[in-house]
This record gives sequence, structure tokens and C-alpha cells, in this order.
Amino acid sequence: MKSIAIAIAIAIASASALSLAAPAFADKGSSCHFHGSTPAKEETVLGCAAQRKDALVASGKLDASWKGVKHEKIEQVDGKKGKEWKVTFKNPAAADKEKQSLYVFLSAPGNVLAANHSGK
Repeated sequence: MKSIAIAIAIAIASASALSLAAPAFADKGSSCHFHGSTPAKEETVLGCAAQRKDALVASGKLDASWKGVKHEKIEQVDGKKGKEWKVTFKNPAAADKEKQSLYVFLSAPGNVLAANHSGK
């Protein structure tokens, strides 16, 4: 009987501790997190690149004029760890003419690796 009471007390304490823990919510682009090495389809890569671009706009790292910009090009390039996807967005309305191109790099399975204006 004493061991049952202890087990119940431990279960209640564990449940209480879990209910007080802050919930972990993934960010908006979390649907673009992949495991394994199976190469992603172009459609998936384009969707993930667009999500990253939109997240950069939402965070203020990119101007709002980027919001409606569609991809211009998708290609596979040789990265440091093998093949990577490179998605190019062009925004002629960008204030800084040297930053009219946005490049989003993704791993072969579709995880975002980087985004920049240099393409490197």
C-alpha cells in the first residue's frame, strides 16, 4: 500500500512539473524541418524558401516589399557538405540596388541553411 502511495505521489509530482513547464512552440517555418538524406522535391524546396523569405520580412530583416516576391530560379549547387538547393528571389523594388536578389540555400532534404544577398 505504501509503494502505491509513493508511485501516485511521483506521478502527481511529474504531471505537475510538466504542466508548469513553458510550452515549446515551433516557429512559423517549422514545417520545413526534415530528417534523413532523401532529397526534397522542388515544390517542397520552393515552399520552404518562400517561408524563410516571409519570416525574414515578418522579423524586419527584409523590407515589406519582399512579401509578394515569387522565386525566379531554383537550382542545385555544390555546397560545403554536398549538393544544396539555391532558390533565387528578385525584387526590383528593393531600395538598395545591390540587394535586389535574395538567395535562400537549403540542404538536399529541404532544411534552410542560409539566406543572403551575395549568393555565396
